[in-house]
Formats: sequence, structure tokens, C-alpha cells
Amino acid sequence: MLTLPNILTLSRIVAVPLLAFLLWWPDWQLGYALAVVLYGLMAITDYFDGYLARSSGAVSKLGIFLDPIADKIMVAAVILVLTAQGFLRGPYVGDLHVVAGLIILVREIAVSGLREFLAGLKVSVPVTKLAKWKTTLQLVALGALIGGGALHGPPPISVEDAAKPFSEQWMHLVGLASLWGAAALTVITGWDYLRVGLKHMD
Repeated sequence: MLTLPNILTLSRIVAVPLLAFLLWWPDWQLGYALAVVLYGLMAITDYFDGYLARSSGAVSKLGIFLDPIADKIMVAAVILVLTAQGFLRGPYVGDLHVVAGLIILVREIAVSGLREFLAGLKVSVPVTKLAKWKTTLQLVALGALIGGGALHGPPPISVEDAAKPFSEQWMHLVGLASLWGAAALTVITGWDYLRVGLKHMD
């Protein structure tokens, strides 16, 4: 059970509380810089645990079980903490950027439940290329939002905040745009999974 791929997967889960701790203070730019490094390492292990498991023939039931859970825990923790600290705020629509994060969280929960239901019917749902793009864009979005905190500090409270206009927070804006892109792909891929599930619900 304690193969290198599984250890890498477990390390992502163990690192989540530390990542949340580093993101907890929005004005602590050093903490956000450290969080960027930790988040990057977690994203790298997300790739290498699967690659090593497949290349070495060490794919295990524990790894298959833990890998998607580790991803969802990391994404959910980052979205929730960034929302609480005001980082899902942007120009024109203000806090409505939180909706993009909410769409992602709802989809992850729904698809997890759907996969569990289909697993009971011995039906496997393969991960599509579009779903992989969704995951990549999601990782980029959250990484950019954390990086925005490291470079610019917390976003302004309003568009009228002349001391820290949104136009100077380019990385934050990249993160928000990517988050909406990930949310759109989330809806599309979630519907694809739902269509498969509906065929087995009659």
C-alpha cells in the first residue's frame, strides 16, 4: 500500500492544512508566495503519482481511491479559503466571481456521487480529454489567484478603490478569467457524465 505513488498522493492530502494556513492571512504576501510553491509541488505530485503508478505497474486500489479525493480536497480547500479572504472578487461583478467557484464545487460533489452510484452497477466512467483540460485550467486558475496574492496582495474591496485598482492586479484577473473558463468546462463535462448516468437510472 505504501508505494511511492501512494505516498505522493497522501502527501497532497497531508499538505492541505498547511496550504490553508498559508492562505489564511490575505495581507501576508510572503505566506502567499510560500503557498504558490507548495501548491506547485502539490500539482506536480498530482501528475507524477499517476505517471509513476502506470509506468512501474504499481497501480493500486488505494491509489485509485485516494487520487481523486486528494484532488478534490485540495481544490475545495483553496476555493473556500480564497472566498473567505475575498480573493474571488473582481471588477464589474464584485463577489459574483464566487459563483464560478461554487459551480466547480457542486460539480465535483455531484460527479463523485454519480461515480459511486455507477461503480455499484459495475459501470466505469472514463475521464475525457475535456475533463483533463478542465482540471488543468482549474489548477492554473487557483494558482494564479494565489500568485496574485503573492504579487499584489489582496484585491481591492471595490472598483472605486483608487489605492489598489483592479487594472494593476493582472495575475488576479488572469485567475478569475481562468476560473470562469474552468467553471464552463465543469458544466460541460458534468453534463457528459450525467448523460452516462441517466442511461442507467431507468
